[in-house]
Amino acid sequence: MGLFLVLMGGLMVFKTQLLWELTEKWKSNDGTEPSDLYMLNTRVGGAIFTLVGSAVFLVDILL
Repeated sequence: MGLFLVLMGGLMVFKTQLLWELTEKWKSNDGTEPSDLYMLNTRVGGAIFTLVGSAVFLVDILL
């Protein structure tokens, strides 16, 4: 579970444009690029996923 969260978090932080193209592009009228707010929110969410995933991974190892 922790590894999955870390991988998803990495995708959200480093491949934000790709994630937008796969999930949100079809919802946009012009479909050219994601908004700055979308990019920021996705990256912040990805950082949170990575931190929580790392914590879960460490707890699994230690217990």
